[in-house]
Amino acid sequence: MPVWVAIVLAVVFGAGTALQSRVNGQLAAELDDPYTAAAISFGSGLVILSVALTVWRPGREGVGRVVAGLRSGRLAWWMVLGGLAGAWFVITQGLSAGVLGVAMFTVAIVAGQTVGGIVFDVVGLGPGGRRPLTPMRVLGAVLALVAIGWAVSAQLAHDVPLLVMLFPFTAGLGVGWQQAVNGRVKVEADSALTAAFGNFAVGTVALVVVMLGHAAIEGWPERLPSEPWLYLGGAIGCIFIAGQALVVRVIGVLLLALCGVAGQLAGALALDLFVPTGRPVDAATIGGTVLAVAAVAVASIRWSRHRHRAPDADAEADAPLS
Repeated sequence: MPVWVAIVLAVVFGAGTALQSRVNGQLAAELDDPYTAAAISFGSGLVILSVALTVWRPGREGVGRVVAGLRSGRLAWWMVLGGLAGAWFVITQGLSAGVLGVAMFTVAIVAGQTVGGIVFDVVGLGPGGRRPLTPMRVLGAVLALVAIGWAVSAQLAHDVPLLVMLFPFTAGLGVGWQQAVNGRVKVEADSALTAAFGNFAVGTVALVVVMLGHAAIEGWPERLPSEPWLYLGGAIGCIFIAGQALVVRVIGVLLLALCGVAGQLAGALALDLFVPTGRPVDAATIGGTVLAVAAVAVASIRWSRHRHRAPDADAEADAPLS
């Protein structure tokens, strides 16, 4: 896959994240229970992927290859637990988003994703092997942080509990780790469907446990909303989780994170313009979105002129990490 195609797809998948956030956020509001909403989203995604596996033979064969990879040591056991990071992400929304506000929560998430992208690329956790830390990549990461800060500047609170910010920051780190290990699973399985299925299976189990614990304390939602579109979060997640596992080998964890930031801002801006919720679109939101796209361009300049993966990247991707 050409690098520019992978970049465009990664931005589109980032926009899908924004769309899923809007859908899941509305579902959580209707239920007045973010944990049940998250379990419904992950669970519906798991059902969709399970059906897909029954009709898609390469996906089923991929499951066998993953099991063989685990037995041989080519794939470390913790690499199939990427769904835990997705579960932690939605749990942190319930733990800290209300305290921090959406703006600070988003800034902390992006900071964690950016730092994680740099670290995981340098250590070679992703399926493309190690990627050197170049000045252009660092500049792109800094621009992405400035972009998200600018985009949400009007919503930032002055008194921020720093300890609470650690929750979304670690969730952002987890998203980068999830993308890297899902990419490893995809390479071993030779199927993005298999990687996405494992991600949703692990995440669903974790979220069902959290949902049951929360229900035992607070009780169950009084009713389920009747609007069908509120249950599309899982289907949307299936697409971008599988897609990210597909492109991370081509562009690396950091550039995937930067593309995700640009896509999320662009997707959120489009939703606010065409499906408004009452929050006005200001110049900072537009400027931050443009700057995020520029950050992706800056971070990818050097890579677009040279072969993206080192000659021994495939050998590194096949080497076990333990």
